[in-house]
Amino acid sequence: MMFGFMAPLSVLVLVFFFSARGCLAASFAFVNNCQYAVWPGVLSNAGDAALSTTGFALEAGQSRSLEAPAVWSGRFWGRTLCATDSTGNFSCGTGDCGSGKVECSGRGAAPPATLAEFTLGGGGNGTDYYDVSLVDGYNLAMLVVPQGGSGGGGCGSAGCVADLNGVCPSDLRVVLRAGTGASESVACKSACDAFGSPQYCCSGAYSNPNTCEPSSYSQFFKNACPKAYSYAFDDATSIFTCSSAGYRITFCPGTASTSHKSTDHNPDATGGMPRNEGLPSNDDGGGAMVFLGGYEFGQASPMAAREAALATVSLATLASLLWLIC
Repeated sequence: MMFGFMAPLSVLVLVFFFSARGCLAASFAFVNNCQYAVWPGVLSNAGDAALSTTGFALEAGQSRSLEAPAVWSGRFWGRTLCATDSTGNFSCGTGDCGSGKVECSGRGAAPPATLAEFTLGGGGNGTDYYDVSLVDGYNLAMLVVPQGGSGGGGCGSAGCVADLNGVCPSDLRVVLRAGTGASESVACKSACDAFGSPQYCCSGAYSNPNTCEPSSYSQFFKNACPKAYSYAFDDATSIFTCSSAGYRITFCPGTASTSHKSTDHNPDATGGMPRNEGLPSNDDGGGAMVFLGGYEFGQASPMAAREAALATVSLATLASLLWLIC
């Protein structure tokens, strides 16, 4: 009977469907543990699919999840001190993407900004590679923790849990000047951004790991945040691997940061913000992966045999599709 053969096929189709869903998506959970609002920015690398949003608001204590394809690469960061001005233009004191809106729409973060970088399903073996980078400077603490992963890479946590803004070297510090005359350190530049010299930017004659070595500035970041990139060739202790994982990205992990708190900044998820009362300036004036089993159809009628053959072909097709997808 056709039903007898199609029933197991139908079950396998369902198994295929739900398994394919699993291999098609990796989940990112964003958690704002800061005592102030953070606006995460999202940027897919060139050639990779854009996610469902490219920017959103997280008030203190809020969380939100995003799904990404199993093979994807891109970055996330947190924007702070954001507001909408009288003309409707949205901008942020740190990590601004310059879109004029909450959505970044393909634009990246202006440095200095702490970046979480991901390459999912890289190398053709389903391995994820991820890191937290301070190469473009630092604006807030961030921790990446794999959820439910496996693999020889250990699935370690990456990130920077320290609040560096208050201890940033003076020649790297970005300061917010309020209308009252008070000031607050809101970000910490990289030496490359601050000075622009090839030895700090690992460019020109310094564009390889033999000539571009850690500087006293990059060592400041590394000492404070040993599980984050401190300069361009800081690979050995900074890049992490995992497989079949979701990822939890926490802003201000551990003890919640209390800097940037302001009673007149009360964002909502739609991006309606009060006016910004100040943007940062540099106080030194410098630059800144379904198993499909076999079935035995013994002593089947010709019609049943034909249906079984069709079912077998269909199963093979499903298996092939799943292999390609994952």
